Amino acid sequence: MAALQYYDVILKPVITEKSMAGMGDKKYTFLVHPEANKSQIKEAVEKMFAGTKVSKVNTMNYDGKKKRRGNVVGRTAKTKKAIVQLTADSKDIEIFAGL
Repeated sequence: MAALQYYDVILKPVITEKSMAGMGDKKYTFLVHPEANKSQIKEAVEKMFAGTKVSKVNTMNYDGKKKRRGNVVGRTAKTKKAIVQLTADSKDIEIFAGL
C-alpha cells in the first residue's frame, strides 16, 4: 500500500459516553486507518489540530462482526480505534467543544 498521509490516518471521532467522559482528562478517541501505527497517529493529531501536543497513544484492533444474509456468512470490515492523551499545557481539540 502507498504511504499514508496524515489526513488519511484519522477517519472520524468516536462519540460515546465513555469517550466523552475521558475528555475531561484530555483523552480523545478516534477511528483510525487499520494500518496506521502510533507514531503516525501522533503526527496526524498534532498536524490536524494546531496547538495540540500528544503525550501518549493507545490503540485497539477490532475484527469485523459476523453477518448473515440468508445462507451466506461474511464479515464486516476490521477497524482500529486510538485513544490520544494530550499534555497538560496542550490546547483542546475544537471539534469536541460543543458536545
